[in-house]
Amino acid sequence: MKLKIDKEGDALYLRFDEAEIVDSEEVQPSVILDFNKDNRVVGIEILNLSTRVTKDKLNLVQLETV
Repeated sequence: MKLKIDKEGDALYLRFDEAEIVDSEEVQPSVILDFNKDNRVVGIEILNLSTRVTKDKLNLVQLETV
């Protein structure tokens, strides 16, 4: 799993695996799901990240595994 925060592009991308992306769908404004050939979600992109999260929070990423 990969998490990428692009400060210049103002986007967050979460990739679950390296499967080929065959389709993408904007499910809400600025929220895009990427699908593989089996129609499973393999990535999530959130655009306009700075409108959703304050700048100080962008520098802090917390990972929790339960």
